[in-house]
Amino acid sequence: MPNRLNTVRNSAKLGSELLINVTPNEARVALVEHGVLQEVHIERRLKRGLVGNIYKGKVSRVLPGMQAAFVDIGLEKAAFLHASDIMPHTECVDDNDKHNFVVRDIAELVRQGQDIMVQVVKDPLGTKGARLTTDLTLPSRYLVFMPGSSHVGVSQRIESETERQRLRNITQPYVDADGGFIIRTAAEGVGDEALAQDAAFLRRVWAKVSERRKRRGVALLYQDLPLQVRVVRDFVGTELDSIQVDSRRTYDELLEFATEFMPEIAANLSYYTGPAPLFDLYDVENEIQRALGRKVELKSGGYLIIDQTEAMTTVDINTGAFVGHRNLEETIFNTNLEATHAIARQLRLRNLGGIIIIDFIDMLDKDHQQRVLESLQAALSPDRVKTNVSGFSGLGLVEMTRKRTRESLEHVLCGECPSCKGTGSMKTVETVSYEIFREIIRLDRTYKTDEFLLYCSPLVHASLSGDESHLLAELEVYVAKRIRLHSEPMYAQSKYDVVMI
Repeated sequence: MPNRLNTVRNSAKLGSELLINVTPNEARVALVEHGVLQEVHIERRLKRGLVGNIYKGKVSRVLPGMQAAFVDIGLEKAAFLHASDIMPHTECVDDNDKHNFVVRDIAELVRQGQDIMVQVVKDPLGTKGARLTTDLTLPSRYLVFMPGSSHVGVSQRIESETERQRLRNITQPYVDADGGFIIRTAAEGVGDEALAQDAAFLRRVWAKVSERRKRRGVALLYQDLPLQVRVVRDFVGTELDSIQVDSRRTYDELLEFATEFMPEIAANLSYYTGPAPLFDLYDVENEIQRALGRKVELKSGGYLIIDQTEAMTTVDINTGAFVGHRNLEETIFNTNLEATHAIARQLRLRNLGGIIIIDFIDMLDKDHQQRVLESLQAALSPDRVKTNVSGFSGLGLVEMTRKRTRESLEHVLCGECPSCKGTGSMKTVETVSYEIFREIIRLDRTYKTDEFLLYCSPLVHASLSGDESHLLAELEVYVAKRIRLHSEPMYAQSKYDVVMI
């Protein structure tokens, strides 16, 4: 126990840590910043994420009315390709110039039965298939290769114009007829040799993809790295103080990968051999369970209610037990300020994307509204996923978007409730009882029978044979037939069957 406490105390002093838990069927990665869990990434062997995969697909349907096509890439659901996603390499074009692109008619771009090389940009979400693009990219540590492009783009997060130009000058000679490059944020300050190695590596990968393209039929041409390697690659540049891995095999793979491609972080890798599970040691398991609930407690006594639907996610803020020390307006303002940090963390932790509506507690002071907006934007700034926040609407709501590329934590870990079918509520025992009564009356008027046998859930059975037995007796008199009850332990509360005898 002392070792465990010391480890947790020391973790709070560190900046950012990656905890990697790997079992034969699942890989999980947790990002802990200053002792607080911020992100969780989960990949199951039988349900590996598809983002980044390149396929040789076949156009199965063209829908001019939607300006889109469905493409068979060998998955259960056909993938979706919009006409705007056939435009090449817009990453390297200034935002002002992007508006000058004219999206051509989808019927001019693809035809049914055509073979096409595509890349997944969004995993299948709910009932929707994967989202595709023909604008292929291959990422490495410092560069992203863009087949067919002749550009060199630089990450907008590299702010120094001198450094941007230096990186362009180094990378430009590697551009040829095969493609160009985007220079990633992690390349800031990197020398010629490292960039040359990255460019050569990406060209070797593209050569293999091009060779596989000659295969007949639908085929997977390129698959991105497994989660544990991909996350380590993508988190470079975020100043990781420690990367702990609880699988010896995975540790050896990561150490080999880091030694070859990112030697400066190899020293931060360590193989965890403690007696307690790694995620238990940092309370990650409990945090994941809490992230699946609707209610998020605030330290002040207020709380958030987070509801995730197919169309959007809503966040409602309440003062709860927080009464403040001055006046109501000050109490509301302080609760909303505290909520901005909790919301930003929950969006990352739960990986919520798409449209997000935040219902802050109503504030009369315009200055308070502006400060809450600024606090929300500041809290969102460490998020590596692109977000866009608008101001308060006329109804006092804040609308924002967060780019969605993979399933949320809830969709990964949870399924539809067999009782409520995803509605979040169930019919009461009383409601089910009255439905049963109406069904018996309907059957009595439609068919000839001597008596009825009712199969129902234990709770409904207890009600109809106990406190509400007089209602059943009155129904027997009304239909002039006996009604027998039978309890079915496996029945959900709203399920029942009426059998005529």
